[in-house]
Amino acid sequence: MSHLFGLGWLFILLTIANIEAQKKPAINISSKCLGNVMRVDVGPLGGNLLEVAVVVNNSDILLTSSLASQCGFSMTIDQLGNAMIYASLQNCFAQNVEDEAFTTTLNLRLHGNQMGEDELYQVAETCHYPAWASREIVCDRNYMEVSVKRAVPDDYVLPEHPVSGTNSKFGDPRRAAEKQPIDAGFRITTLVFFTPEERIMKVTEAQSRGYGIANTPSRLVLRSSKTAPETYTQNVAGIPMTVLKTSTIFEKKWLATQIDAAAACPILEGSVALTPNTISWYLPRHIDPLISSQQFKLLEVHMGINGQRLDTAEMAARRYAITVNDVHIIVEIPVGAVGGYFKSHVQDNQYFTSYTIEPMLELLWTEDATHEDTKYKVLLPITTPLLSQPPQVIDNTLPEEQIFKVMIGPFASDVTLVNITFPSEVLSVGDCNVRGFNIQEHRSPNSSFKVITLQVPFTDRVVLQMREMGITVYSLHLTFGLLVLPEFAPFSLTAYLEAKLADIVPPSVSGGCDYTNFYVLVKYGTQGFDFQTIVGKRMLTSGLAQQYGFMENRTHFSFVVPFSAPDVMFEAVEASSIRTRLDVVLKNPETNKNLKEFSLACNFHSTLTECFPNGTMTALAVKLESVPSLNPSQLTLRDPTCGPSYSDGRYAYFVFSGNSCGTTRKFLPNFMLYENEISLPDELEPKRVKTDEAEYELKVSCYYDINTTHAVAFHTRPRRSEPYAENAKGELQVAMRLALDDSYSVFHSVEENPIAKYLQQPLYFEVELMRSTNPKVSLELENCWATQNDDRTSQPRWNLIINGCVNPVDPYQVVFHPVWADARVQYPSHFKRFEVQMFAFAEDQDNLSHQLFVHCDVVICDARNPLNGVCNGQCSNQGNKLKGQRRAVPDMQSFKHVSSRPILIN
Repeated sequence: MSHLFGLGWLFILLTIANIEAQKKPAINISSKCLGNVMRVDVGPLGGNLLEVAVVVNNSDILLTSSLASQCGFSMTIDQLGNAMIYASLQNCFAQNVEDEAFTTTLNLRLHGNQMGEDELYQVAETCHYPAWASREIVCDRNYMEVSVKRAVPDDYVLPEHPVSGTNSKFGDPRRAAEKQPIDAGFRITTLVFFTPEERIMKVTEAQSRGYGIANTPSRLVLRSSKTAPETYTQNVAGIPMTVLKTSTIFEKKWLATQIDAAAACPILEGSVALTPNTISWYLPRHIDPLISSQQFKLLEVHMGINGQRLDTAEMAARRYAITVNDVHIIVEIPVGAVGGYFKSHVQDNQYFTSYTIEPMLELLWTEDATHEDTKYKVLLPITTPLLSQPPQVIDNTLPEEQIFKVMIGPFASDVTLVNITFPSEVLSVGDCNVRGFNIQEHRSPNSSFKVITLQVPFTDRVVLQMREMGITVYSLHLTFGLLVLPEFAPFSLTAYLEAKLADIVPPSVSGGCDYTNFYVLVKYGTQGFDFQTIVGKRMLTSGLAQQYGFMENRTHFSFVVPFSAPDVMFEAVEASSIRTRLDVVLKNPETNKNLKEFSLACNFHSTLTECFPNGTMTALAVKLESVPSLNPSQLTLRDPTCGPSYSDGRYAYFVFSGNSCGTTRKFLPNFMLYENEISLPDELEPKRVKTDEAEYELKVSCYYDINTTHAVAFHTRPRRSEPYAENAKGELQVAMRLALDDSYSVFHSVEENPIAKYLQQPLYFEVELMRSTNPKVSLELENCWATQNDDRTSQPRWNLIINGCVNPVDPYQVVFHPVWADARVQYPSHFKRFEVQMFAFAEDQDNLSHQLFVHCDVVICDARNPLNGVCNGQCSNQGNKLKGQRRAVPDMQSFKHVSSRPILIN
C-alpha cells in the first residue's frame, strides 16, 4: 500500500548509476476537479525528488505529512514514478469565494540526482462546486473530513456558556430538528470530542494537536488524522470503522450555540477480503455513527478509481462489479484489472509481486426525519499480499538457425535488466547490444507485465562448442542481473541452454502394450515438432492429448491409449482375448504427406463368455474393423427376439439361459455343451452394404461337467469340558466399506458421498467385525440385499446373499473373495469380502434409480460350536425353488445389520 513518506513529503525514484544516462523524459502536469476534491497528476519523475509546497500570498509553505493530514492533502506514487496529489476543495490554503469557487496553487520542485539547478513548476486550479449537501464526508488515505452547514436546531441557543455535557441534546451529530443559520457574529471557541467519553478542548489546543478547523461563510469544516487520539474504532455491520464525533461551540457575547459533526471511515484490515484472483471491499450500507435511524434512503451509489467516478460501461470493460444488499455495499475488482498496478519485491533472491489499486465509493443518502442529505466519499488504497511470481526461462532456440533465443519473465514494469554474466565476462545491456546480442523488452496489450528476450549467435565466444560422434553441442551459461526500482533491490536468474546440430533425422514412432493400454512414444527428429499426429482417425488435439495423458519435452512426446478407446480398432475375437490395433500417423501439415505410419496390434485379455452354475450365460460382442457398418444394438441370438441387454456403438452384451433364445444342448462323454450364435437377423442382411465386408457371427459355448467326483471327509468332535459360547444373533459392532479393486488394499474415503460407479464396474465390499481379538470368533453373512434408499425394508429389493449363500436365481451371482492375514488383517475370520456385478441392476430398468444402498444381516459364530446354518458354512436355502423374477423374493426377517453409504450409478 502506498503511503506518505514523512519529512517533507519527499518521493525518490533512483536512477541506476551503472546504466548509461538516457534523455530525461518531459514532466507532464495536469489537474482535475473531482467533486469536493482536486487531483494533480505529476510524472513521470524520471529519478527526480519531488517537493510539494502550497502558495499563500506569494509565499511557499512546505507540506509535511502532519500538515497534509491537518489541511486536507495526500499523495501517492506508483511504480513508474507517476505522482498523484489530492487536495480537499476546503483545504486550509484554498481561496474560497462564497463556498462556490475554490482555488488552490501548488509549487512543485524537482531535485535532480546530479549537480544542477532544480526545476520549479507551479499549478493552480479553480474548482466550482456550488451544490453542497447538508453534510459532506471525505475519507482519504491519511485524513477524514466532515463539512456541515453552519446551522443548528432553533432550540440550541444557550443563555450561558456550555459546560460539560449537561444538556441531553448535546453531542448527537445525527439529531433531527429544524435548523437555523448561525449569526455571522458567532465565533468558534471550544470543541467537544466524544471518544465516546467527552473531551473538551479550546480551538487553539485542538489545532495544535493537528486538527483542521475552518469556519467558511456557510459551512463548518472539521478535519482529523485517522490516527488522532480523539478518534475511536466501532464495528458497523461487521466492518471496523474509525469514528470522529464532535460538537463545536460558537460564542457571541453572552450567547453560545453548537454544531454537531461526525465522520466514520472504514479500516482496511477488516473491510477487504482478498483471494489470489479477486479483491472484495465491504462497506456498511447503514453507517450507524452517521445515521440517526433506519428511516433513510440510499439515493445514489457510484464507484471510481483514483478519485474519478466511472460509468457503467467503463466498469464492465474493466470487469469491476458493485453490489448493494440490505447490509453491505460490495465492490469486487479482479487482481490485475485496469486502474491498478503491480509492484515488484525481492526476498532471498526470490521474485514476488503485489497489486495496488485505489477504488473510490461515493454515496448519497437522505434521512426521512431531517430531510437532510449526506454525500459520503471514501478513497481506500488496497494492496494485496505478496504473490509468488517466479520468472521463467523459456528456451526458444531452433538449432538450425544457429542462434540461442531465450525469453525470461514475466516481470512487472519496475524491473530492469542491468547486465548478463557469462563464464568468461560480464556485459552491460549496452555492451550486449553492441555485441549483437539483441536484447529487447516486450509487453503484451492490456498486460501489466513484460518479458525480456535475448539472442546470442552460436559463433560468439561466450558460446561453448563440443563435438561428439558427428554432432556439435552448443552450450551457453548465463546469469541475468536484474533490479527492482526505485528500491534498487537486486536479484538474479540463471539459465543453461544447450543445442545440438546433427544430420537430419525424421520423426519416429514406437510403442508397446500391457494388459490394459497402448503406450506410444514419438521422437521429433532433427526437424523438431513440426508435424501433425493422427491417432486412429482423429487429430491429436489438445483436448484429446489431455485425455490420453500426453507428456512432452524438447525431444519427444508420449501418450497412453486404453485398449477400449474409440480410436482403437477391434481386429478379431479369440477364445479369451480381443485382438486390437492402434494406428498412428505423423503428417506434414504443409504438404499433407505422411512422414511416418505406425500400427501396433496387441491381444487384450477379456472374458467374452461366462457360464454360471444355474444355467445362465452371458456374452460380450464387439464391433470388428472388418464389419464397419455393423450396429451392435441390432445383433441377436439365434432367436431374433433375444437382443442385447446393453449396447452402444462398439459393444453388445447378452444375458440368456440354456433353455432360451435358441440355445442348443449336446451330450458328450463327461459334459454337456450349450451353444448359441450372435449375428444379424436375416431380415437385416439385405440392408447391409454389398461390398467385401465380412458377415458378423460369434459362437457362444458353455461346458458343464456331468460326472464329477468330490471327496468328502469328516472328523468327530471330541468331548470338551471347557465352556463355550452359544451361537446367537445380537447387536454387532461391524463396519462395511467399499474397496477400489479386488486387492482390498485401498478403500473409498468417508468424504466420497455418494460413491459414483458405472454399470461396467463391479463393487467390492468388505464387512469387518470391529474391536475383537478372539481368534475363535468368526463373522458370517446371513443375508445381503440392495435397496434404492437407506430404509432397509423398502421396495424394490434385490437379494444378493440368502442364508449365507448366493441368490440361486441371480444370473450375476455374488462372488466371495478369500481373506488372508496381512499387515491390516490380523484375524481373517473377522472379515468377509464379496463382489457384486453392477450389470446385475441394468435389466430391472423399471425399478432402477441412480442410487443404491447395500444392507447385510451378520452373525457372530463360535468356531468351537458352529451348530448348523451359516455358522456351519452351509447354505440353508440349497434345493429351495425360488419363484418369480431375479431377486424378487419375500423380505427376510429383520435383524441387526450394517449398511453401505449411497452408491451413485452412472
